[in-house]
Amino acid sequence: MNSKLKVMMATEGTYPFHLGGVSSWCDMLVNNLSKNIEFTVFSIMMNPFVEEKFTLPYNAKLIKVPLWGTEEPSEHLEIPFSQVYIAKKYTVDKIVSEKFIPLFDVFIEEIISLDKSPERLANVILEMYRFFTEYEYKKSFKSKLVWDHYKKMILDYAKDKNNNMAQPDIYSLIQSLGWLYRFFNIINTPMPAVHVCHSAAAAFCGVPCVLLKLLNKTPYLLTEHGIYLREQYLALSKRNYSSFLNTFLTRMILSIVTLSYHFADQVSPVCSYNTRWEKKFGVDSKRLTVIYNGVDKNVFTPSGNAKKNKVPTVVSIARIDPVKDIKTLIKSAAVVKQQLPDVKFIVYGSVAVPEYFEECKKLKDDLKLDDTFIFGGHLKNVAAGYSAGDVIVLTSITEGFPYSVIEAMMSGKPVVATDVGGIKEALGGGGIVVQPQNREQIASGILKLLKNPSLRFELGQEARERALNYFTTGSFLSMYLRSYLKLALAQKTGERPKSITRLKEQKILLEDGMVLLNRGHAAEAISKLRMAADQYPTSLSVPVILTQIAYAYNILGEYDRSFNELEKANIMNSLLGQRSTG
Repeated sequence: MNSKLKVMMATEGTYPFHLGGVSSWCDMLVNNLSKNIEFTVFSIMMNPFVEEKFTLPYNAKLIKVPLWGTEEPSEHLEIPFSQVYIAKKYTVDKIVSEKFIPLFDVFIEEIISLDKSPERLANVILEMYRFFTEYEYKKSFKSKLVWDHYKKMILDYAKDKNNNMAQPDIYSLIQSLGWLYRFFNIINTPMPAVHVCHSAAAAFCGVPCVLLKLLNKTPYLLTEHGIYLREQYLALSKRNYSSFLNTFLTRMILSIVTLSYHFADQVSPVCSYNTRWEKKFGVDSKRLTVIYNGVDKNVFTPSGNAKKNKVPTVVSIARIDPVKDIKTLIKSAAVVKQQLPDVKFIVYGSVAVPEYFEECKKLKDDLKLDDTFIFGGHLKNVAAGYSAGDVIVLTSITEGFPYSVIEAMMSGKPVVATDVGGIKEALGGGGIVVQPQNREQIASGILKLLKNPSLRFELGQEARERALNYFTTGSFLSMYLRSYLKLALAQKTGERPKSITRLKEQKILLEDGMVLLNRGHAAEAISKLRMAADQYPTSLSVPVILTQIAYAYNILGEYDRSFNELEKANIMNSLLGQRSTG
């Protein structure tokens, strides 16, 4: 065992198996903070056959939780067959009837109810988790006793018109129970021992964080990129589910979202725009801390501005997905081409929805844009993509705080983007904001910039300056490291009274030091951080504090001192590790 801070990063359908903004955000945190933090990535994935798109640091652990594609719910667990066999053997009808169904009954009530009680749902999930440490998941959920109980319960509930739930057919009953069986395989997975748990969304990946909080009082940090509830509602509207299944899934998602909002110790949306939703669902201001996404100012540079394109070029960095509304971008290209016949539009991004891609290609052909609109596919060197454009465009119908906007800003490029999510908050005066799904407004914004080089340059400079002030990697990482330390120190238990006082004082000094460091006052930060380390020299946080002092010296150009502090941090890690195992 070592003394590093341990953080569980819980993800859903993203890192480390899929590309995209949320995965890039996760990778930036996990890899850049791995010197100070030992991460366990708890990845909820669609099936076990996807390959990792990101490389985890050497000291990170990966827990895979596939929801589909497995015959046995225990396939993803690293437990001996004998243990699974014994659990199956003891999961008999009597156990299911006396121990599981009473829990299942409360669980279903909470899922389908209009009035949500996150405390009640959390407690029953905890008891189910404990049940599955002893008995088998599949034999419990797929017992005929459970099916009969579920069918009667749902049919009786739907009979009451006050519950606003349609009567289901047999297919819908089977489908809804199948969803529960798949989605809640999460609670069939052993939870790791960590100091802080961090969910990348108020989604099913928040369930293990709530469990850890109940089991071990582990503090819970929740990040929201987009608003998960709103995104799921939009996705549901495009599916052809029955009325019952729509209602069932909507209420299940609402239960899960409410659960995370209720139990999170800190909710950190990526933009202030999102706080409106979170406050609506009962998250008070004391628990809200906005942490903007950050990008590397040395990777995304304005150097591309020096290159003059032979033809006016518009670039969009976006996956081919209905939420990115590529169709409206294609229609806008047709409008722009009427005034600038040689214009080029290039979309760099992988195909997320093949059927939608086919629709986009047909629209492009119908509008005779063969030589005008280009699908460039996935781009490894994203910075080069921004450099290739005179104007960067994003036509999404929903967003959180998209990397494509702040990367373009850091690259010194003017942006035309739809007014969704935190885009207006990100752009400030560094671009043009337009209505979503409005081809004329989007085309007008593009034409305004393409026809006016001086305006493009002016907005590009303003965008770069704003990105340097608010959206750097250093600020992003410091805010999260500070949050981890703050939560871990606040929840530390089992200390003697004097130790508790020293920890509190250390926490205050540490926070002061991190604030100074974030604002660029490196010398003053060193003083505060040194005082924090001296306040409690044997605490878990000291190696991290010393690393931050090294970072501050590095900013000041005092590289020998920076190296010495890193050496001290390594020695402290070693000593604290020996103390922990002694």
